[in-house]
Amino acid sequence: MAGGLTSTLLCINSGSSSLKFAVYALPVVDQGQCLAEGAVERIGQSVGRLWIQTANTDRHEERGHFADPGTALAALFRSLDTLSCPRPAAVGHRVVSGGPRRLEHTRIDTDVLQDLRNALAFAPLHLPAEIAAIEAVAASWPEIPQVACFDTAFHRDIPEVAARFPLPRNLWHEGVRKYGFHGLSYEYIVSQLPDAGRGRSIVAHLGNGASLAAIADGRCLDTSMGLTPTGGVVMGTRSGDLDPGVLLYLIEEKGYNGPQLERLLNRLAGMLAISGVSGDVQTLLAQRDKEPHVAQALDIFAYSVRKTIGAYMAVLGGLDRLVFTGGIGEHAAPLRWSICRPLEGLGIRLDPVANTDARRCISREDSPIEVLVIPTNEDLTIARHTQRIASLA
Repeated sequence: MAGGLTSTLLCINSGSSSLKFAVYALPVVDQGQCLAEGAVERIGQSVGRLWIQTANTDRHEERGHFADPGTALAALFRSLDTLSCPRPAAVGHRVVSGGPRRLEHTRIDTDVLQDLRNALAFAPLHLPAEIAAIEAVAASWPEIPQVACFDTAFHRDIPEVAARFPLPRNLWHEGVRKYGFHGLSYEYIVSQLPDAGRGRSIVAHLGNGASLAAIADGRCLDTSMGLTPTGGVVMGTRSGDLDPGVLLYLIEEKGYNGPQLERLLNRLAGMLAISGVSGDVQTLLAQRDKEPHVAQALDIFAYSVRKTIGAYMAVLGGLDRLVFTGGIGEHAAPLRWSICRPLEGLGIRLDPVANTDARRCISREDSPIEVLVIPTNEDLTIARHTQRIASLA
């Protein structure tokens, strides 16, 4: 697979039950040369799967028990060796949150790693697996530099009027504020816009985790996720924003404790809770016409996204462009239609044929606001920052 290449860079995106990765040739220029990509899926389950797709279409796949992220990474390293992929010159990690102390992409050392351990409360679903991946790489390749690329970095300059919660000021100084997430995706999308984001844009990163960002002059003015990735719009299994009184009710009347609330809000809420069937949009779309609760879940999701678009048009003082990205944003045409159809009076007019075909531009020619579908590429953003920070250019 190496084809004479002597230097590569490995990008890792770790989750609690899966680990995605991509291998890039160095130097990383323009859209980069991706040599291989793949995933280790169903980590912690009795039977998991590892697959790697190389640039020359060779596909390697194996099944086995991947007990934890360390086991998954060990299997990945063995597979890369089998495919004769050169050992990476550096490893870049997507890190969802670095808490209040880490708001810039950075090379990982013992101080950074300790700060990540101290920041677990800011991303309890994601950070444990991300820390485990960093530790596993260090154990296997201690001499190779690692870089943390933070999802929060893109949002670090959000105006305080948007970032501050209406809580006692001491909590702000302790780091209780809006951080925003999906920043690596937003950064990539901005780089793909014809004006590099200088216009007034709303980007909707819609996947199992979903958020929106209001962007002007390439800068984020507001974003829907807050202190953690649980807030904002309704998601697959996450609640999004709630009246704080709901949480008080659950604690005082139902006896919920912290872990029970975390599980409810992050794993048992959202479209899964409303539908009673699934949090996966494609599964829900297949049953929408037969199950009223499924249809309601999709309607509530679309409503929450549409309401946020309207709010961010107010933040921006108008809108030049709406961009859909992420798994749902890129592939769920019926939901794009449900989100946008009621917004015609605000200047968002979809072309139904272009929307169904998922063309890059899905708005009508007479639409005052351009609507685009742009596939995201967080791995490439990680690769670019890792190359720069590890001084590999």
